[in-house]
Amino acid sequence: MEKEFIKTLRKLYLPIAFIAILVFIHLCFVFGDTRLGLVGVVPRKSYGLWGILTGPLVHSDMQHLMANTLPLAGLMSLLFIFYRKISYFGFVLIYFLTGVVVWLFARQVSHVGASGIVYGLVSFVFFNGIFRKNLLSIILSLIVTMLYIGSGYFMGILPNQEGISWESHLFGALVGVFVSFVLKDIPEAIDKEHEKKEWAEEETRYYLPRDTFDMTKQERELLRQEQEMMRRQEELLRRQQGNLDIN
Repeated sequence: MEKEFIKTLRKLYLPIAFIAILVFIHLCFVFGDTRLGLVGVVPRKSYGLWGILTGPLVHSDMQHLMANTLPLAGLMSLLFIFYRKISYFGFVLIYFLTGVVVWLFARQVSHVGASGIVYGLVSFVFFNGIFRKNLLSIILSLIVTMLYIGSGYFMGILPNQEGISWESHLFGALVGVFVSFVLKDIPEAIDKEHEKKEWAEEETRYYLPRDTFDMTKQERELLRQEQEMMRRQEELLRRQQGNLDIN
């Protein structure tokens, strides 16, 4: 039990570290009165490119931070526990591709917060259930549906919401679908554990000789005559044996 706990904890190093970094940075903003050189994503501005890296680390207030860190903790845990092989690469792709697409297409305001990553992870886990089609992936997909998609997250991608980067939400969700599709063929432990069992092949019964349809009509007639002759000979031998026994 203890070994399993330690093994699981090791898988969560990055999620724990990432959440800790988000909290530390926000505390520096609040109590240290410093932004540490971090900026949000400002679309189509050269100085906004730096925000692709730093934007998800910045949050406007404690409520904004908590709204993102709690779902991040759950979603990153699912990702790193159940999709171990693709977890790091998948997370990095969602992180940076979301920022790139926001920089290319979003409104020219400063986009901050990790909500784009949250939406990317929600979409990623959900569509893994569709693309991978194994039992556990489908269960994880249903869990995400109940906890996130069914709890109003869909509303976050609707446009014209004041003070909300709905573009980050929308593009993050689309990136999550893309990353899930790209990585769907990389086998994971949950794919191997839930593969369809191969049923043992039942003993095959043949009601006709297997070469019946390989012979010509004439060959089948000759075979029938030979079998009939053998049957008559056997019957004759049985009768003769019976007469000997009576005598």
